[in-house]
Amino acid sequence: MSDINKDVHKHALLGGRLCLDFANTVSWHDSSEKSQELLTSYEKLVNWSLQVDIINKQQSVSLLKKAENRPSEAREEVLQKAIELRESIFHIFSLVSNNEKPATKDLSILNEALGNAYAMIRVVPSENKFSLEFFNCEERLDGMLPPIIQSAIDILTSEKELSRVKKCEGYPCGWLFLDTSRNRSRRWCSMADCGNRAKANRFYHNKK
Repeated sequence: MSDINKDVHKHALLGGRLCLDFANTVSWHDSSEKSQELLTSYEKLVNWSLQVDIINKQQSVSLLKKAENRPSEAREEVLQKAIELRESIFHIFSLVSNNEKPATKDLSILNEALGNAYAMIRVVPSENKFSLEFFNCEERLDGMLPPIIQSAIDILTSEKELSRVKKCEGYPCGWLFLDTSRNRSRRWCSMADCGNRAKANRFYHNKK
């Protein structure tokens, strides 16, 4: 079986919310020529899910064992479905960040995924309240997707958080993030990356 620790720490998590980090699993997302897919295999999808704590190590081992026995389903169905969902989330929040209305197609993909996800949700009692929890994530090859879908729904139904979704200004980065700064002044996915690149470009043009 493949090494589940391979690439686990490879992805930068700068979105501030699970669904936004999922949308950011493409480098240079706004460029059709330079974009680089980071989820190139089902194993990498599982490793990313392990990194962001959707699943634990035992569950990741279980999923990869199942994928070895059902490689076509893992690669051609689940991975492709995950990428389709990611792109719909990316398009929805990209437009929302620009005060535009999401496309009907993208909302339909998310709504269909939401219906499938709710089949895995159970109401669980705790001390003085109830909560929703996802069950048997390791039993289904797409068991990592429901928490991502729930994260997207949580933002879309929260006026406060929805208004704070932004896209990095460092074109063609395209990464999304939740701006939690007090004055909502964050412009870059990371000052160490796109922020510094923009600063260097300004310096170059000013000097020129």
